[in-house]
Parts: sequence; C-alpha cells; structure tokens
Amino acid sequence: MEITPKAVAIPKETDHLEQGRYGPIYPRTPACYGFTIIADVKPGRAEAIRNHGHVLAKALEDDPHLLAPLKLHYLRWVLFDDDTRFMYQGIFDTDFDKYTEDAVALFGKVGVNTVFENLVGFPEDWKTNPEAFVRYVREHQCPSFIEYGEYPYVSADEIKKALRVKSALSEMLDQLQ
Repeated sequence: MEITPKAVAIPKETDHLEQGRYGPIYPRTPACYGFTIIADVKPGRAEAIRNHGHVLAKALEDDPHLLAPLKLHYLRWVLFDDDTRFMYQGIFDTDFDKYTEDAVALFGKVGVNTVFENLVGFPEDWKTNPEAFVRYVREHQCPSFIEYGEYPYVSADEIKKALRVKSALSEMLDQLQ
C-alpha cells in the first residue's frame, strides 16, 4: 500500500461548515485536526509559562500516558515578541469540541492547571465552565489555510500500531540471523 502525501486548502469562510456545540467544526485535514492560538501573555508571566513546560514534561515522565485521552500527535508552545505573546499549536485526532472538553476534564481529573492561565483574558472559571474555555480558544484561534500530511489522515493510534509491528518484525528478523 503506497501512501500518497496530500495537502488541503482550508476556506477562510466557515459559515458553510457543520456547527458543533462551540462553533464550526473544521474538516479533518491530512494533518488530522488541530488549532493554533496566539494570545498576549500576562505581564511578568513568561517564566511561569516556561516553568509550566517543565512541569508538563515531568508529569509526562512520571506518566507517559497522561495526555493519551487527548489523542495528540504534536503539541508546540512558543513565546515570542520579547516574551509578550504565546502560541499554542496542537494536532490531534478528535474534532475541536471533543478535544477541548477532554482537555478540561483531564486537567480537572489530574489536578493540573493549564498554561493558558498565564494569558490575558483567560477565564478564571475554566475548570467548571468548558464553554468559557472554548470561547477563549475560538477568540484567539488563528486558523490555518493549508495543511499537509506526509502520511495523510493517519491517526496517532495507527502510527503507534505500525511502529509496534515494525519493532516486532525487526525483532523476529534479528532472531532468524
């Protein structure tokens, strides 16, 4: 089976898209689902954001499957403009509504705060008000207009399964030698 890379241009207008609980449901692209937000950092909170990255990395070291419910492929955080602005970019396998609801539920369950608490205007009641969380993300979302996938429409679970098969096959071939 040959996998053909693919790109999809995403329309600027979203009125024609199916509406979910929190607004338009962006179509699945070759890169799956995802979103990018750019927001202002609360004054003096850039180091707290960096530290939150260390906290998250440590939490994942302790429990590598901590974020598994989010079905993430990638997560990227960037501070820029002299640490006054923050970019969050996530690529995942579920639609936006499910991802954000799962994130709020996960953070509440494990008692983890979100890095977004360091951003100007982020709702203080986000743990009990998923709608406010989603509204903030939607207001700060910077939608992409093209997405490319070297291995289009492949889920994180499918990638992990393929890597397990590859490992098992390699181990079997090593035993034959």
